[in-house]
Amino acid sequence: MKPSLLALLLILVPPSFAAAQSKPSWRAATPTELQMALPARAPVEKEHIETEMRTASGIINSHGKIIAGVVLITAGYSADGKYSHYLLVQSPITFGDLSLAAGNYVIGWRRGDDDLIVKFYDATTGQEHGTVTAHHLATGSRVESFRIWPPTSNSILQIGRFAIPYALERQPTQ
Repeated sequence: MKPSLLALLLILVPPSFAAAQSKPSWRAATPTELQMALPARAPVEKEHIETEMRTASGIINSHGKIIAGVVLITAGYSADGKYSHYLLVQSPITFGDLSLAAGNYVIGWRRGDDDLIVKFYDATTGQEHGTVTAHHLATGSRVESFRIWPPTSNSILQIGRFAIPYALERQPTQ
C-alpha cells in the first residue's frame, strides 16, 4: 500500500471511530447496578413503599444512564391496587406511543380481555402521564413479574405474560 494512501486512511478512520464511540449502546443492567440505582423504599406520593429487589430489571447505556424498574410491595399502603411497579428513567424512552422524560414513575395495570391496560404515573405527585396497552406474548414465553429487555434482545417491557414495545430516544452526539 502506498504511504500516502495509508496516511489518508489513518486520518479518516479515527473521526468515524470516535463518532461510533459517542453513540450510547445499551445492555442489561447487573444486579449490583440495579441495587445502586433503585431505592429499597420507593418514594410514591407521600409514602415510601418497599420494593422487591429480586424482581428488579433494567438496561444501562455506555454513558451510565439507566432505565430500571422493580415490583412495589403495596400491601398496607394507600397505593395498594393503584400501583404495582416503580420505574426509574434516566434517558428518554417511549413505551408504545407514550414518551417519558427522565424521572421517577409508578406503573399500575388492569387486565383486559386479552391484554393489560397499563398506566404510567409520576411517582412524586401521582399525576397520570398516559396509558399503554400491553399485548399477550406468544404461548410458551417465560412469565416475568417485571423485565426490561435490552434492545439487542427484544425492545419490550414485560409484565407477566404481556409486553409493551419501547423505543429509546436518540441522544445527540457529543
